Amino acid sequence: MPTGARTYHERTKHSPRSVREGGRGLDFDNKPRPYKVYEDLPSRSLSDRVRPPQQPALAAIAESTPDGDPNRSHDLDLETVTSLCYYAAGITKSIDRRGRTLLFRAAATTGALYHVDLYVVCGDLGDSPPSNDDASLDAGVYHFDPRSLSLDVLREGDFRGALAAATERDGVATAPLSIVATSTWWRNAWKYEERTFRHAFWDSGTTLANLLAVAHALDYRAEVVTAFADRPVAALIGVDPEREAPLEIVPIGEGEGEGTGSNAPPAGADDPDSIDPVTEPLSPNEKAFPLIYEAWAAGALADGGETESWRADRPAGPIGTRDPGDGERVPLDPVGRETASSRPLHETIRRRGSCREYDREPISFRKLSTVLDRAVRGVPMDARRADDDPLAFVDPYLIVNGVDGLDAGSYHYHPGEGELERLRSGEFRSEAGHLALDQRLGSDAAVCLYLLTDLDAIVDALGDRGYRVAQLEASLTAGRLYLATYAHRDLGGTGLTFYDDVVADFFAPRAAGQTPTFLYTIGRAA
Repeated sequence: MPTGARTYHERTKHSPRSVREGGRGLDFDNKPRPYKVYEDLPSRSLSDRVRPPQQPALAAIAESTPDGDPNRSHDLDLETVTSLCYYAAGITKSIDRRGRTLLFRAAATTGALYHVDLYVVCGDLGDSPPSNDDASLDAGVYHFDPRSLSLDVLREGDFRGALAAATERDGVATAPLSIVATSTWWRNAWKYEERTFRHAFWDSGTTLANLLAVAHALDYRAEVVTAFADRPVAALIGVDPEREAPLEIVPIGEGEGEGTGSNAPPAGADDPDSIDPVTEPLSPNEKAFPLIYEAWAAGALADGGETESWRADRPAGPIGTRDPGDGERVPLDPVGRETASSRPLHETIRRRGSCREYDREPISFRKLSTVLDRAVRGVPMDARRADDDPLAFVDPYLIVNGVDGLDAGSYHYHPGEGELERLRSGEFRSEAGHLALDQRLGSDAAVCLYLLTDLDAIVDALGDRGYRVAQLEASLTAGRLYLATYAHRDLGGTGLTFYDDVVADFFAPRAAGQTPTFLYTIGRAA
């Protein structure tokens, strides 16, 4: 019997005792490589010119719907695929440290272990009929290799119909290309063991936040599809879910209105032949953590019909959140579009890091307001309804310790109203550090933002797959918070781990019955 979300979450909680008693050394001789390397597969080089998304980052992340510009004049092509993959999961910076060169990716990921991979499923892109020039890409199924900025060829031909059948989603059926995100469990479990199933959604969420921002900056329709038949998608891309499993699908563009109407997916969706491509070992001794796979399997959907039912049966209204109270309200004061930071998205992604030290100088209320206003507007996900609140499954709570013009204290943020509701007044630096696994970054940050959900309500309404959705909405929002933060020259931010129940207790009674899903901190980088 697969381990359900409630049991999995309870068994992977951090507490002061579990962290104190669970310490172990890391075997660096057995550390897995952060890349997937295929043996004897052909590859296709991506464009040698990456098209930098010039739209300001604060505008690109504020898009809460999947809609792009229907009048966009040019088709998706190889250059588009290059930009999407590079700015979501490519190597964007290197740092020389102690005689080693460390390579960092476009999006934040736990422990810099980079266990999330991207796969491209597309029809013919570029010229029609396709040619061998640098702008086109033949229909096929590909794996993105960030080391060489290339695509490993897994299948030749148009398999978009298989994705459409697995999702029963119109946006997937008409998209010229879709990107499938996966997690390779061992690449993260080497350090984090069973918590890797949480990290799968934390890290795919920050990656897909970048992907959505780039797609929207290029005026293409894009959304995150969370409901799909898991094993058929795994078979399509040639992965074994006990080692690597599909997490989300992101259809990009539309068949009509973008010059690709004649390139609609083929009718029907016969099961593709199975493939089992050989990959090089990740490390000398790959270890399995059965609880991860069991938690994944508990939320798996069998086929397109079950997918459609799961999506359609979602109750109306927010799930897992708490109603506002009667605390004092503080309206946000974000800057307008005309005066907001104009830092382009591509520069913001390259600048983004995970801050390793904050000074305690306060940040401005207007900048905090702008970050929250642009980043917490809701994300385009199939599990959301058009009339949902900006956040449908998680609640944002804040500990404020260093913001000019905003009293120190704890707050419940209501993004629909653009207001902070004060829960308690006072400086809580020591408490913030303790909640963040007793890390100094938590106590030094100007603001700690926690995203919490009611896991029982989520599972009762959406089953075990609802756990994925709540984790993902939190991490997609956190990914946008990263980008909104680094759009400002003097701000830095990072995600931190936390003591689960201690966080919920701190924000009680408002957060009674809720559990944290993500912690993001922001402040002035030292």
